[in-house]
Amino acid sequence: MGDTLEFSDIYQEVKGSWNDGRLRFGRQSVVYKSSKTGKVDSIPAAELSQAQWRRVCLGQGIKLTTSTGHIYKYDGFRDTDFEKISEYFKAHYKVELSEKELCVKGWNWGTTKFSGPLLSFEVNDSPAFEIPLASVSQCATGKNEVTLEFHQNDEAEVSLMEVRFYVPPGDTATTEEGPEPVEVFRDSVLSKADVIQATGDAVCIFKELQCLTPRGRYDIRIYPSFLHLHGKTFDYKIPYTTVLRLFLLPHKDQRQMFFMISLDPPIKQGQTRYHFLILLFSKEEDLSLSLNMTEEEVEKRYGGKLSKNMSGSLYEMVGRVMKALVNRKITVPGNFLGHSGTQCITCSYKASSGLLYPLERGFVYIHKPPVHLRFEEVSCVNFARGTTTTRSFDFEIETKQGTQFTFSSIEREEYGKLFDFVTAKKLSIKNRGFKEGLKGKDDMLEDSDEDQHDAYLERMKEEGKIREEANDSDDSDGESDESFDPGEEEDDIAEEYDSKASASDSSAEGGDSDREKKKRPAKKAKVVKERKPRKKKPKDSGAPKRPMSAYFLWLNASRESIKAEHPGISITEISKRAGEMWRELGKEQKVEWDGKAEEAKKDYEVAMREYRESGGGSSAPSKKERKKKGGKSDEKNKKGASGGGRERERERTTGNDSFKSREFISSEESSSESDRGKGKRKRKGSDEKEEEVASTPPSSDSGSD
Repeated sequence: MGDTLEFSDIYQEVKGSWNDGRLRFGRQSVVYKSSKTGKVDSIPAAELSQAQWRRVCLGQGIKLTTSTGHIYKYDGFRDTDFEKISEYFKAHYKVELSEKELCVKGWNWGTTKFSGPLLSFEVNDSPAFEIPLASVSQCATGKNEVTLEFHQNDEAEVSLMEVRFYVPPGDTATTEEGPEPVEVFRDSVLSKADVIQATGDAVCIFKELQCLTPRGRYDIRIYPSFLHLHGKTFDYKIPYTTVLRLFLLPHKDQRQMFFMISLDPPIKQGQTRYHFLILLFSKEEDLSLSLNMTEEEVEKRYGGKLSKNMSGSLYEMVGRVMKALVNRKITVPGNFLGHSGTQCITCSYKASSGLLYPLERGFVYIHKPPVHLRFEEVSCVNFARGTTTTRSFDFEIETKQGTQFTFSSIEREEYGKLFDFVTAKKLSIKNRGFKEGLKGKDDMLEDSDEDQHDAYLERMKEEGKIREEANDSDDSDGESDESFDPGEEEDDIAEEYDSKASASDSSAEGGDSDREKKKRPAKKAKVVKERKPRKKKPKDSGAPKRPMSAYFLWLNASRESIKAEHPGISITEISKRAGEMWRELGKEQKVEWDGKAEEAKKDYEVAMREYRESGGGSSAPSKKERKKKGGKSDEKNKKGASGGGRERERERTTGNDSFKSREFISSEESSSESDRGKGKRKRKGSDEKEEEVASTPPSSDSGSD
């Protein structure tokens, strides 16, 4: 037989809900670790006094009793595990694993036994059910009744609210000498119940501490067994047994500190549950603390972890006291350093900005809402491009339970540090090729997935090909309908404009339709021409530089001082900080920089005037010259366009005999009469146009025509 026995999917009942985890039997101890919270229960092997094997709802279970009075119950074993566990207990713990049958008769009359933290209701010496007294929140008595109320677990589907026991009255002689049986029952329950009563003086008090969750300022009173938060509106009493972890994390500005307390079960405020208590401290705030105990009591109870009189930073005093009373280690950031030199990353979670801390064993996000993710419960991580801009990216974490946490708006400079950290911790990354696609590119999120197959894009291409083929077939079927094709009209305009517009109207009238039939080429498929990019005006390298505004003159003078006050600050943070400082400057302080900006503007105007006089910048034509030159060509274009319009009108009326519209088909005679009238009017108009052209003097630019 080996030195250890391990079992997975072992369940532990916590206030009405089943939490799974792993149970390991070792030579030195029995260790159970919850998969949900990561909480570890360690039972020294020397303290094991009794072990029972019982049939329960989840198969087989084991009940362990220690010499200190604690009881631990674990369920989820198989029937075949009994022999293996029994032999291991005999060999290493010298404890016999006995089988115990539970009573399933359903009787509600029996006896109650208080054994350590359990109340056992037995029928004929067989336990029917057991109640952990730590789950009792209140105990009330009646005439012959005792009512037990329980702490509620929000994650349990069904919760037990209360249980009532009828306690028969004792003999008259017995009750006169001692207390009533009901009172004895109640006292036995309250001695082990988790009912918080503030008795005695507090060990110490921290006044007016800033709390982020729940928000407000609270006085924190430290008692030996619980923590009391006293605010203006709400009071909270937090037993030290509900504290899972303590965190001490520095703010990104290096001036403040976060102290975070992880709680299970959480504290409640109406329907809101707070799984984390977050305090915010300033590093510059100091405190002298004196404990409300004698030096002998402090030494005896806390073993040198605390002293009666202490002084130092406020956050150090709170952390030191909490560490000693809760008996938990304080988690601090590890070796991770971001791009700005700090141990956290600025990001957003659920539309709220906060800080993400990569720790040695997990991730912590502060603060709205606070999130703690252990590496053990992380299934994989993913680096995704930002949804709004390419200057940032998203960091996605998916847990083994299927929950996804997305931290967005992370600056792209943080990518390399975060990727190296995740790789070093051996976390599974969905898009392993993401970093390689980003290396050596200015825009690190622009071409990250070029090699990936885009099914949507391929489908769109196929649909586009089908539409083009359908359009080509439609064009081939409708080639005879040339007169009503808008694209054909544009081609006619271009041909008439390029051809000689001085042809006589008489010749056009007689044989225009015949020539158009011969000259008109067959219709070609349309080709979409690509638009040429607009040419930007070349920059004149020899021209004087434009003057800077008052703000930029002040920024150049103050940049080094800002860097000295905030070492390791990024360029974007410098701009933000400078903007705030500039807004805070008074009008009197800005007058100096406004004067410098005005002088720089005058110097620029003088330098620009001298530059132009010396011939600089004269190679490019001015706007007025381009406008004047373009005006003449516009007149010519207008004349050509008007002539082309008349030709096109003539084509519609006289040309293309192969097609006739509905109005022509309806009355042949009326159409012939209208054609004659239109022909006369067109001759008269064309004669007037020729006289106007003859009387207009030729311009100097039209010699080439």
